[in-house]
Amino acid sequence: MDATALSLKLQSSIGSVSGVLTDYVMVSVLLIAALFFTIVTRGVQFRMIGEMWRLLIHSGKRDNDTRKVDEPAHGTVSSFQAFAISIASRVGTGNLAGVATAIALGGPGAVFWMWVIALLGAASAFVESTLAQLFKVKGDRSFLGGPAYYIMKGLHKRWWAVTFAVLITLTFGFAFNTVQSNTISDALMTSFAIPREVTAWALAILTLVIIFGGIRRVSRFSEVVVPVMAVAYIVMALVIVCMNISRFPEIMRLIVTNAFGFDEAMGGTVGAAMIMGIKRGLFSNEAGEGSTPNAAATASVTHPVKQGLIQTLGVYTDTLFVCTATAFIILCSGVFNDGHDGIILTQKAIDAEFGGGHNIGSTLVSIAIFFFAFTSIVANYYYGETNIRFIRDSRLAVNIYRLAVAVTVYFGAIMSLDLVWGFADITMALMTLCNLAAILMLGKYAVILLKDYTAQKRLGHDPVYHSSTIPEIAEETECWND
Repeated sequence: MDATALSLKLQSSIGSVSGVLTDYVMVSVLLIAALFFTIVTRGVQFRMIGEMWRLLIHSGKRDNDTRKVDEPAHGTVSSFQAFAISIASRVGTGNLAGVATAIALGGPGAVFWMWVIALLGAASAFVESTLAQLFKVKGDRSFLGGPAYYIMKGLHKRWWAVTFAVLITLTFGFAFNTVQSNTISDALMTSFAIPREVTAWALAILTLVIIFGGIRRVSRFSEVVVPVMAVAYIVMALVIVCMNISRFPEIMRLIVTNAFGFDEAMGGTVGAAMIMGIKRGLFSNEAGEGSTPNAAATASVTHPVKQGLIQTLGVYTDTLFVCTATAFIILCSGVFNDGHDGIILTQKAIDAEFGGGHNIGSTLVSIAIFFFAFTSIVANYYYGETNIRFIRDSRLAVNIYRLAVAVTVYFGAIMSLDLVWGFADITMALMTLCNLAAILMLGKYAVILLKDYTAQKRLGHDPVYHSSTIPEIAEETECWND
């Protein structure tokens, strides 16, 4: 058997395993967990939206002593910066190429199911980020935490924690970063004829410059670039929607009817719409996946629920704003059933809207995807570093990992990723199932924290948490002893 045949056979095998894990097992468990947490938190993602925005705005202000609000002496990452890091990872290829793929394969109804998984999955995001804050530990320059830490400290299962740490490092540090760099090189090659090798070297060098600066450089880079690009992209989408405002009711009808299989002529079946919408929604907003808790844990706040609420808002920002912006661009253009897919479909849609044959869509999307995908590379790297330090806190191991990420980014920009995508889907599914099982077992603590937070708010206090509030885990929550 030659190398090509072996590669195709391996790709087919990985695709089969990936299909079962992601289309059936992961999607089912994800929905069950999201519904469960929505019920036990009494719809925290809906009833506390106002508090989420208040906390996010408040976290960016400074006191009279010029320290950022809620930032104790040890911490170096503000609540807003932690939010920006998580958004940097969420907002990337999935928002532009992933949404286009979902619509191309699942029909317009996939957009509806992306909204559903965002609205329900936000409860899972609240629980996992709150737990990350509760069980965080002190690192050299910032707090550290995430699923590996709350599995170890909350469930006392080191083998489970290490398994998750390995899976998230493989998924985000390598597989997803390869996807991001490949998308950047595709976009730049299409729009500006920049050779892939040039893009590969540039991305590898830029990645090394940023990641060797540590979490503070990551957070500062993310909090400047991501909001600006996200707002600019949403504004462009709003312009396109306004240009097609008379068609807005028709597009909403198309999304809803196709979601339930009432209009099969315009896309996939209801099953395809649901699966593609949920899969691409998860890839984009990461709710319940176990990635964003790594960023949430770094924040310096006075109560774990504060960062849990802020990270919940991140799910809405990603899916309800950025993903929806892409969906409306594509559906307004009318080119979603012309045989295009991925980032090319998004580019063609914008070209169709602005017209003139000047490839405006290709240029704008290339610029947007560069910033979105590159900030995702940086944030994805950090998730891997946090978990490498969990397995073994070794400077040598971290430096080797940094170099390996740069090498992965380089090769991702010049290679075909069919095999890598299949591998990434498998590790993503395993990582998500690993995390969901953990937060289902530990979710009771997030519910207790939420009740404590709301009780203090009713008394007019700025909520403060002490480890003595939940005495049975006081020894495992040493960051809250003061």
